[in-house]
Amino acid sequence: MPEVEPQSQPRTLVRAIGKWSLTALALNTVIGSGIFGLPSPLAGLLGAFSPFAVLGVGAAMLVIVACLSEVASYFTAAGGPYLYARVAFGRFTGIQMGWMFWLFRLAASAANANLFALYLGVFWPQSQNPLPRFLILTTLVWGLAAINFCGVHGGASVSSVLTIAKLLPLFGICVGGVLFLIAHPHSSAALPHGSPPNLGNWLKAGLLLAFSYGGFESALAPTGEVRDPRRDSAFALFTALGVCIVLYTLLQWVAVGTVADLAHHQRPLADVGRTVLGPIGATIIAIGALISTFGNVSGNALIVPRITFALGEQGDFPKLFAAIHPRFRTPYISILAFALLNWALALGGSFTWNVALSAVARLLVYGTGCAALPVLRKKMPDRRVFYMPGGPWLAVLGVIICCVLLTQIDHTGSMILLATIVVAALNWAVVRNRPAPTVL
Repeated sequence: MPEVEPQSQPRTLVRAIGKWSLTALALNTVIGSGIFGLPSPLAGLLGAFSPFAVLGVGAAMLVIVACLSEVASYFTAAGGPYLYARVAFGRFTGIQMGWMFWLFRLAASAANANLFALYLGVFWPQSQNPLPRFLILTTLVWGLAAINFCGVHGGASVSSVLTIAKLLPLFGICVGGVLFLIAHPHSSAALPHGSPPNLGNWLKAGLLLAFSYGGFESALAPTGEVRDPRRDSAFALFTALGVCIVLYTLLQWVAVGTVADLAHHQRPLADVGRTVLGPIGATIIAIGALISTFGNVSGNALIVPRITFALGEQGDFPKLFAAIHPRFRTPYISILAFALLNWALALGGSFTWNVALSAVARLLVYGTGCAALPVLRKKMPDRRVFYMPGGPWLAVLGVIICCVLLTQIDHTGSMILLATIVVAALNWAVVRNRPAPTVL
């Protein structure tokens, strides 16, 4: 049964998210549409060496997850990386991280909503006509908003079901691909050969994979509705990343081994499915893509409103965003605001700018989260629940990893970073003299 707050505090959130639901939420925000196109660009950069890059970047992300797991164990309130930065480094840095965290999750959700309508065109070609597309996106965005408006338990349950549904076809293709490669042992395509690629290609692949692995930190935003957040956050982060490392590595290895000239295929996983299982395999992958995009939008419908709720709760956004519905105990104003923006952005285009925005925002959020670990150890030494051995050294390593990958950011990403910093700075200038409550 969900833990219900005392009746004397009717405007508090309900702690209804357990550790497995939190894990599913983390997986849901990592595995979106990107995985269905990832194998091709990786193969173009690294060829048959690409599965090693998947493993290597997965190990690098484990460093960041280890740092964030300890940092998360200090907090029970909503906000995730925004709250960590605010407590560790002050209001200005917190608002900067809040804006970056909010914008890239909002953009990612809008892009996945748009891609859901696009993938639906495989089964219903008319879905790309203006009126059907409008109706699809309206039903998708506002339907999920209604579910989350009426209670966090419903939103978390939908996310968990969709996570299982999206993993089944992907792991099914992995199993089928492995069996195919075992049955064709003379194929050398899946084995590295020739000279290793140059360092530049490895770094470009690392940047691409860092974003493909990214998203797990978003599950920390609704901490105020997790039953035991200081213990469950570490379990959810490590489990979700472990599943993704295994899944991504297998998919890349199978794709390299089964699809000739993989780098030039626009739908690599569909081609893997077709090679391994015939036409039914391509259909399974198309269905998997639909479920993945739908699941990603569903996860964001729960997560993103909690970012603006936290900003409102801490006094960095108008208090209206922190309003809690008296009956459903959800941050309903933040949910409605997210749905409106998500709907408008999804209708507006393809959102290729989301890649550039995510590029800078995620790495800065990760780097700041790692840097917060030694600071919080000094500020609140007795508060943490999860202790990471060698934490300060891992924090340094995590910051270095983020800085190295940031060197690969292009001009567009740099300009978006600058614009976001300016907007967040203006936000800080408006609220800097307001009382600054710190809800932990």
